[in-house]
Amino acid sequence: MSKYINIEVPDESEYERLSRVKNDHGLTWRGMLLRAAEELEDG
Repeated sequence: MSKYINIEVPDESEYERLSRVKNDHGLTWRGMLLRAAEELEDG
């Protein structure tokens, strides 16, 4: 069963930054979130 995560990014420039980073690394939104979680867990 799929679960969903929704986030609000109220600042257009913040959204553009996140989207650019995602695209530059060839990631999906899910992939970017997982990569961030790994970085946080690894310290």
